[in-house]
Amino acid sequence: INLGATDYITKPIDKILLNARINNCLEKKSYRDKERKYLERIKNEEKKTNTLLLNIMPENIADRLKEGEKNIADRYENVTVLFADISGFTKYSSDISPKIIVEELNNIFSFFDDLVDKYNVEKIKTIGDNYMIASGLPDNNDNHAQDIIKLAIDMHNELPKIDKNLSLKIGINSGEVVAGVIGKRKFIYDLWGDTVNVASRMEKYGKESKIQISSNTYKLIKNKYNFSDKNSVQIKGKGTMDTFFLISKK
Repeated sequence: INLGATDYITKPIDKILLNARINNCLEKKSYRDKERKYLERIKNEEKKTNTLLLNIMPENIADRLKEGEKNIADRYENVTVLFADISGFTKYSSDISPKIIVEELNNIFSFFDDLVDKYNVEKIKTIGDNYMIASGLPDNNDNHAQDIIKLAIDMHNELPKIDKNLSLKIGINSGEVVAGVIGKRKFIYDLWGDTVNVASRMEKYGKESKIQISSNTYKLIKNKYNFSDKNSVQIKGKGTMDTFFLISKK
């Protein structure tokens, strides 16, 4: 026992006792093997859960949730938000099967997901055929506006290679946002604030195959890109706003 044995038997050996001890050892091993398998299954399920959680929110936000934090809400002062709408997709999808619609959107959004990883920005959500991205959260990024612009250009240039019949209408704005987790079931990491609303309006009142940005974003990147002349656009709920269409990099 002192050397690590879990059981022993004394001489003279009793066959009945020996068989009982052997069966007891085999039974213990069986329980240990089952326990090891259960622990492995629990570990695998936990890994799946963590992977799923990271698909819907940033890693540090997921960690805070797992630690039991509730009512997660943070304010970020320097963020750029992008909304991208696939122009004409609703009409296009009315003539094809649901399966093909989902496959088409999956191909497009999977490509956008790769761009999100490439530029280390944050995918917030998809709404129908609209895709929402932000940069500058949950980690601060001094180049938040420039990274979003680079991503937007890649979106425009590459979408026709996926489907030549489709194009994008993109709106971008920069400023302060509140970000947090809402809901008890199917909870999501989302953004709120005037910056988000204006970014959405930039897309809504934009033009097909164009990237429209607000004056807030323009001030951050005007020395790096060429833009159209200033446009005065009547925005519902905001009045007249100055906007610009991206033309090219300088």
